[in-house]
Amino acid sequence: MAQVKFDEMIAQKIAQHGLDARLAAVLNALADAITRIEADVRIGPLAGNIGLAGAQNVQGEDQKALDVIADIHVQKALEGVAGVAALVSEELDDVIWLKEPQQGDFLVYYDPLDGSSNLDVNLSVGTIFSIIPVQADGDRNVLHPGRLQICAGYALYGPATTIVLTFGDDVQGFTMDPQTGAFLRSHDAFSVPTDAAEFAINISRYRHLPPGFRAYIDDCLAGKDGPRGRDLNMRWVASMVAEIHRILTRGGVFLYPVDAKTLDKGGRLRLMYEANPMSMIMAAAGGAGSTGWQDIVDVMPQGHHDRVSVVIGSANEVAEVVRYNASYPKNMGSA
Repeated sequence: MAQVKFDEMIAQKIAQHGLDARLAAVLNALADAITRIEADVRIGPLAGNIGLAGAQNVQGEDQKALDVIADIHVQKALEGVAGVAALVSEELDDVIWLKEPQQGDFLVYYDPLDGSSNLDVNLSVGTIFSIIPVQADGDRNVLHPGRLQICAGYALYGPATTIVLTFGDDVQGFTMDPQTGAFLRSHDAFSVPTDAAEFAINISRYRHLPPGFRAYIDDCLAGKDGPRGRDLNMRWVASMVAEIHRILTRGGVFLYPVDAKTLDKGGRLRLMYEANPMSMIMAAAGGAGSTGWQDIVDVMPQGHHDRVSVVIGSANEVAEVVRYNASYPKNMGSA
């Protein structure tokens, strides 16, 4: 039996959900950009593109050369695609408006190269994207809650290059065939176990965390002799795409909470092009996404680079983190 191609699945889903047919061209253009990014990531050390670009993005983070290159690939792929009204990128200060927006046009949010600090050590990186429709003719508002997303996905550049995509009903994965460059379905429907055996967190930030998160980590580390009554493994890759892909495959929970060091910014990870799409993907696979206090997709952004506290993964484990936080005041650890 012939394998389903990425563009075939898109056409089927758009028809199934009654979505604007122009969405197919948008998603296929993103797949083209991902193919180009993948090629540049593979030859990065040979092309001299692994180091810093000598600039900072709007978040004040040092940009890698490949951050800039990846952003250009996405921009070029989407320019001129029918229905794309605006681009919202992690790497750009301002929204790029490509046309006068009409109701039903597309707002594309993206992180062109997530986890780029891993490039120096040849570990997995990725691209994250999300699409929300323009709400009314002439509406230049890009600040919408994640529940308005009509699809979301990511690409993982690892031993294989895989695109993971959801329209909200299921989550499918498509792996690049290196012989043809085509993305062929490799995962029919991800299903996240409701309980977790692993948790992923940057433990070096422990002392800065709110007390509910610290209590949760303490009890996880206590293992089967503690109140959780079971052992949990701890993981940390420093790439959100890699963390989420592992959890989609075998369960777990990924935590990047707001802490005393990031309180003034609202957290570390970005709401609109990192947390929202990953929350949509995880929910469609049977998991959940929370700030630790509320569903991520219900957070109303105040700016397109807003940051947020993140807990994403197996549904029961996310609920457990929320339960821990409900038992403690919402204040930070030591600075």
